[in-house]
Amino acid sequence: MRTPSDDISGRLDPLNGDHSNVFAPELGEFPNASERANQMGDKETKTGTTTVGLKTEDGVVLATDMRASLGHMVSSKDVQKVEEIHPRGALTIAGSVSAAQSLIRSIRAEVRLYESRRGEDMSMQALSTLLGNFLRSGAFYIVQPILGGIDDEGAHIYSIDPAGSILEEEYTVTGSGSQYALGVLEQEYSDDLSVDEAKTVAARAIQSAVERDLASGNGINVAVVTEEGVDITRHKDFADLL
Repeated sequence: MRTPSDDISGRLDPLNGDHSNVFAPELGEFPNASERANQMGDKETKTGTTTVGLKTEDGVVLATDMRASLGHMVSSKDVQKVEEIHPRGALTIAGSVSAAQSLIRSIRAEVRLYESRRGEDMSMQALSTLLGNFLRSGAFYIVQPILGGIDDEGAHIYSIDPAGSILEEEYTVTGSGSQYALGVLEQEYSDDLSVDEAKTVAARAIQSAVERDLASGNGINVAVVTEEGVDITRHKDFADLL
C-alpha cells in the first residue's frame, strides 16, 4: 500500500492522472498522443489512402479510393472516405479510421451548434480553423483531411496536416498514393475546369494512384459540393467517370 507521500506523477498517463492541462487553450493538449499512436502500430485500422480535392468556379470536387488496411492486410474494400460535415462542405480522411470517424462526429456537432446559436452557416475559413484546432489538440492523431466547400466568398479547398496547419489550395492531395495522384493533377488541372471536367480529372488522379499504391484501391468515392449542397457518389468501376 502506498502512502500519501509517494510520488506517482511519473507513472501516470496524462489522460488518467494529471488533468491540470487537459483543457488548455483551444481544445486541450495531449502530449502523449504520438506515443499512443506508435504503440498501436499495425493493430489499428488505417485508410492507407489516396484523396484529392479540386476547386472550380462553380464548386469543389473531392475524391478518394475505398480501401482500408490493417498492417499488410486489406481490412476493408468498401470504406467511405469522404463525408458531408456542413450543408455546403465535405471532408476527406486519410490515416487512422477511428480518429477520423471521431473527428467527423465532433466537427458535425460543432457546425450544428454554430448554426443554432448564430442562425447562419459557418464559413469555410471558420470551419478550416476549427479543424486545425482539433488536430492541434492531439486528440485526433494520424489524420490528414482535405476540406472542400463553398460559402459566400466562393469555392475553397483546404489541405490540413496532422499537426493542424491549414493551407488553402487550388488542388491538393493526401495519403500514401498522393505522389501518383499529384502527377496527374499537375498535368491536367486548370482553373477554368467545369465541375464535370474536374470529376474526370479527379478520377484519373485516383486511378493513377490505385495502379501503383498498394494501400489504395477497390473503387472511388466522389463528392461534388455546390451552392445546392453536397452530392456523394460511390463507384467500383472507374469507367463510370472516365
